[in-house]
Amino acid sequence: MTVRAFSIVNFFRKDLLPFLADFGLAIVLLLAIALFSISGTVIEQGQPVSFYQANYPENPALFGFLSWKVLLNWGLNHVYSTWWFLSLLILFGLSLATCTYSRQIPALKAARAWKFYDRPRQFEKLALSTTLPSASLAGLVQGLEQKRYKVFQADNALYARKGLAGRIGPIVVHASMILILLGSIWGSFTGFMAQEMVPSGATFSVKNIVEAGALAQSRIPKDWSMKVNRFWIDYTNSGDIDQFYSDLSVLDARGREVDRKTIHVNQPLKHDGVTVYQTDWAIAAVKVRVNNSPIFQLPMARLPVSDGRIWGTWVPIKPDMSAGVALIARDLQGTVVIYDTAGKLVGSLRNGMKLTVEGVELSLIDIIGSTGLQIKADPGIPFLYTGFGLLMLSVLMSYISHSQVWALTEGGILYVGGRTNRAQIAFEQELVEILDRVEPVLSAPALNADPVAAAVE
Repeated sequence: MTVRAFSIVNFFRKDLLPFLADFGLAIVLLLAIALFSISGTVIEQGQPVSFYQANYPENPALFGFLSWKVLLNWGLNHVYSTWWFLSLLILFGLSLATCTYSRQIPALKAARAWKFYDRPRQFEKLALSTTLPSASLAGLVQGLEQKRYKVFQADNALYARKGLAGRIGPIVVHASMILILLGSIWGSFTGFMAQEMVPSGATFSVKNIVEAGALAQSRIPKDWSMKVNRFWIDYTNSGDIDQFYSDLSVLDARGREVDRKTIHVNQPLKHDGVTVYQTDWAIAAVKVRVNNSPIFQLPMARLPVSDGRIWGTWVPIKPDMSAGVALIARDLQGTVVIYDTAGKLVGSLRNGMKLTVEGVELSLIDIIGSTGLQIKADPGIPFLYTGFGLLMLSVLMSYISHSQVWALTEGGILYVGGRTNRAQIAFEQELVEILDRVEPVLSAPALNADPVAAAVE
């Protein structure tokens, strides 16, 4: 080994490993990750620049410094995919792995590598020890086995233990957290999220990508598309929205249906590793007829109002399009409000009804809704679920006490001692209960050399 290679190995063992395994560093990294995760929850993620300019102006800046430029420059509009947040996750994962390698695994090996105590003075080092004159080692074995200890015995020495899972628990905790970190990192690099607003009856491909990792191109659907067969909203008796639904079909490259599901909030469609969520709705268009004209479809635009959501469109009532009336709709319950050329309220129409406006007969055929869909792929989800499952299991394992008991018989005296890593009082009570059941060894009657004298006695 060259001098340079030796110095690198020496630096790795004596400097880098202790630094990464330091408990204080892990706490600092965990707090930093938690802080930036909270910021990603409070600050809206993935919005257009105009949104941040409107909500985080430079003058006055929020808290005196948090403006839209600061948000964009530091990537606070997409916290979870920034290089510095991923670096924190990687560094925290390395810290956990190093701690597991340098501390937890050696502790487990030490717990498994036991030995018998063969000298009475060794029991003085234990936190809990006692002596029982003329006690039975066999009785102690029976009591320990009843308490589910695994007992090892050789001649006049004994070793027993239970709760080894308590030593494995911290290792599983670290492994589960590393899995969660790997899932987050892998999802950031290979996942994507898209948002589409699709009119009822339309077919679409995933194009409006909002977020995508560096390796996400292979995950974006290219050989299949989707069709919104129907979109509708259920309303309560008071007119509020109860639930909105989208009947979706997945089409292959030839346009054949390969999957179909009606989705609503919290009930997505999953296909080929991609999940489609129902997130929003809008009014896409209105179908009308003027006098005896063919039915034509006019797009509706959302109007800027401070209260609620309203969509509107303009319907020409003259062939040269020199005049027209305005149609306003608030929901998909089939009612529109009509304003004449002077901007005065004329009346309202429901689907299938007619109204005379400005000398023409206006018929409302239908109001067409749009479904707001979020299309998302996150290959890191299996790692996350597995990690969280192991984390819950490992927390329970960590509460198991690892208890050890040693015993030795020498000179007619039974030496007993033990220790545990938690629940010290419970362990003491358990050991006292076991020792109370240990029966003393009965001495055999002494043999007399004169049988006649013994008979006389």
